[in-house]
Amino acid sequence: KILPGLKIGDVWTDWKKMFKNCSFENFKKEVVGEKILNVRRVGKNILIGLSSSKTILVHQKMTGHFLYGNWELKNGKWLSKNNDPIRNDPQNRFIHLIFDLSNKKQLALSDLRKFAKVLLWPTDKLSELEDINNLGPDPTAEDFDFKKFQERFTPLTAGQASKKGKIKTVLMDQSVFAGIGNIYSDEILWLSGIHPMKPVSSLTQEELKLIFTSTKKILKKALEARGTSDSDYRDPSGKKGKYQ
Repeated sequence: KILPGLKIGDVWTDWKKMFKNCSFENFKKEVVGEKILNVRRVGKNILIGLSSSKTILVHQKMTGHFLYGNWELKNGKWLSKNNDPIRNDPQNRFIHLIFDLSNKKQLALSDLRKFAKVLLWPTDKLSELEDINNLGPDPTAEDFDFKKFQERFTPLTAGQASKKGKIKTVLMDQSVFAGIGNIYSDEILWLSGIHPMKPVSSLTQEELKLIFTSTKKILKKALEARGTSDSDYRDPSGKKGKYQ
């Protein structure tokens, strides 16, 4: 709702290591002046499509979150110009990447642990990118039904090594399902009444159905509550999610 239609006027960073497939200097050269066409999510990756037929991929990792507002540099620290949650919440102060936008606003990445990664990739070749093509299906997709869910367990229970796999580990495996992390795998299994350490190979059809139904319910609830801020997650306005 925020970015499409805006142009990138400038880019700043103090952590060049987050740029993984090109230097920060090349990244900046490629994206400045480009119009943002769309923003979407694939698994845990945020994809920002540009008018140059290139896409910025951002994985926020454990502590990263995008913020939208206006900042000024004071004593080497970026401070929000407004008296708002971005300024008043200490979890929003770890600014390591800023995009200046054509509407005089800024998009900033706050990342306490500096694990976030940024890539620039041709839009028509995204399917060749390992970060995308290694992902399983997204459980929040409308066409994700029990048949598709069940199919994801077939190769896992077929091989000897995967027979040792525990259900929580499997739910969090991005090559099996895209997007489920530590918090929601716990919530899904709690609602299902299934122990996280239970081996996948021992799950019954009824238990798989329970996990599938719980997955749909929990992720829907989490989205409606705008995420979980038990730790450091904040939305673009700097506000906490209410799922916890």
